[in-house]
Amino acid sequence: MSSKKSEDIQKTQMDQNAEKVVVRRRGLAEKLVDYMRRRFQQTSEEELEESTTLPPRYRPEPPDALARACRFTPHEIKLMYRGFKQECPTGMVDEESFKNIFCQFFPLGDATQYAHYVFNTVKHKQRGKLNFEEFLETLSRVARGSVQEKLSWVFALYDVDGDGRISRAEMLAVVQAVYELLGRAAVPPVSQTSAKDHVDRIFHLMDVDADGAVTPEELARWCARDPALLSSLDTLDTVL
Repeated sequence: MSSKKSEDIQKTQMDQNAEKVVVRRRGLAEKLVDYMRRRFQQTSEEELEESTTLPPRYRPEPPDALARACRFTPHEIKLMYRGFKQECPTGMVDEESFKNIFCQFFPLGDATQYAHYVFNTVKHKQRGKLNFEEFLETLSRVARGSVQEKLSWVFALYDVDGDGRISRAEMLAVVQAVYELLGRAAVPPVSQTSAKDHVDRIFHLMDVDADGAVTPEELARWCARDPALLSSLDTLDTVL
């Protein structure tokens, strides 16, 4: 085989690998947005206006008002609300419904445990459910927010008990849940041993003061060292 042909084959393989990385790193936040847009993109404006008329027990702000508070257009919000009502007719999402939504996007793995951690992060603390405004605000921060907003999201996800610090056990639990979520779709394939090895490898590097926990400042410093990780923060399935 000629040197030129060998180089061409190698470049093609590298391009294909790069495409896999791009697909993997788009993450659930943008997938959710795209899913709702595609599913209802043929809906007329009149139907969209009707779809935002809510039952008396639940009335979010009009799309124009919601658009001023997030990073989506009024039309995108109408489409997403139509999808939200389709998946959650009551206008409120409980944990079981949330897990069912996640399972649609990750059919090759087990999304239940990871969905539990995400729901725990975004649910209303008192009522234990999620309404459309809260759902929209989370997608806005994770998919289109600033680096600081995305870092805050990731920290809250890994800080399972909400005490303002990420322990090694918390990091391992979430990383294992991400690996279960990806299942056979993970590239390269991963295992529970892989999750433990990954956490063991990086936790002491992040925990610079060696006090057994990672703070928001330590997380920010760690992410700033890795441009690839920073670029991955617009996902709901980021592995630190």
